[in-house]
Amino acid sequence: MNLENFKNEIKLELFYILQFWLENSFDRTNGGFIGRLNNHNIIDENAEKGGVLNARILWTFSAAYNFNKDHNYLESAERAFQYMIGHFRDNKNNGIYWSLDKYGNKFNTRKQIYAQAFAIYGLSEYYKTTKNIDALNFAIELFESIELHSFDKINNGYFEAFSENWSNLSDLRLSDKDRNDPKTMNTHLHIIEAYASLYQIWRNEKLRSKIENLLIIFEEKIINHESYHLGLFFDEKWNIQSNQISYGHDIEASWLLLEVANVLESPNLITKWKDISFKIAEATQEGLNEDGSLKHEFNPTTNHVDTHKEWWVSAEAMVGYLNIYQLTKNDNYLLKIEKQWNFIQKYLLDQKNGEWFWGVLEDNSVMKNEDKIGFWKCPYHNVRACLEIIKRIDNQV
Repeated sequence: MNLENFKNEIKLELFYILQFWLENSFDRTNGGFIGRLNNHNIIDENAEKGGVLNARILWTFSAAYNFNKDHNYLESAERAFQYMIGHFRDNKNNGIYWSLDKYGNKFNTRKQIYAQAFAIYGLSEYYKTTKNIDALNFAIELFESIELHSFDKINNGYFEAFSENWSNLSDLRLSDKDRNDPKTMNTHLHIIEAYASLYQIWRNEKLRSKIENLLIIFEEKIINHESYHLGLFFDEKWNIQSNQISYGHDIEASWLLLEVANVLESPNLITKWKDISFKIAEATQEGLNEDGSLKHEFNPTTNHVDTHKEWWVSAEAMVGYLNIYQLTKNDNYLLKIEKQWNFIQKYLLDQKNGEWFWGVLEDNSVMKNEDKIGFWKCPYHNVRACLEIIKRIDNQV
């Protein structure tokens, strides 16, 4: 695999993805961004607008502008920032709302910690771009809200969700597909991701200690040290509630957690997480298909394999295996990346309407009735993958 050629192909793909979002995501009637666009590029005029999607768009265009200084990307980041503080922000109780209606009025007012984390992530990247002190202050405010309301002072970790005024909820689920458990790997992964990004611009000792604590939680509570898969759902006391394996989250965590250690600039942590990163990435190979794609999930209890292949898993897999190649210099990982990229080009890129399909089924037919833009379908995974690949290849040649 020629890494320079690969990098150039990825640069081109990055441009195509960003261009799609510039051309298709703006809500030119009600402001901000549309809530949903289907595979045929038809807008759902009545779709609610998700806080996670807005935060991910903020991160995407901020990071894109940091990469190549295209003024269109800066304007889009500014649009996302203004919409977040003007509509998603809860000025009374702090935090951001889970969703708005199409007009920008609050719709689902729950405080999902996952969404608060992504807001910090987007705001931190936007501050790196603009040095807008309001963005930094809002990110710090969100950090303090998470620590005040969500941190479990008895058993460690973070609870999933709260009501508008931060009181307890009976339904904590991130989505209808999830279990209703008080603590999840997914939320903790994106809290640590957000905190590490904030730490790059705000060298606060309390924040650093919280990041270090989150690494301990992953090491001691979330990672299974026999299989090196990540547990997904936990009760209040960190008893695991499901042995379901998510290959996409495993490969994403494999490089993200090492990046967190790098942000902290601790040699001991970096050495430790290089080893753990390698073991997690190795474990994901159980889910590899012959064409290089990753199966979605596996349930060891029922022996059921979810064989469909989603866009975000494919994006994260390229970064995860590139990370391991850089650690080991083993060309077998380059072969895995090459296969994954070929799979993406052949089956996930929408050559007609642009962007990536949500996913394909086992026979590689496109999954129907899924979004091109939506509550969960965003530019964050594939844009971030492109930026990471370019950065990593540039740094090693």
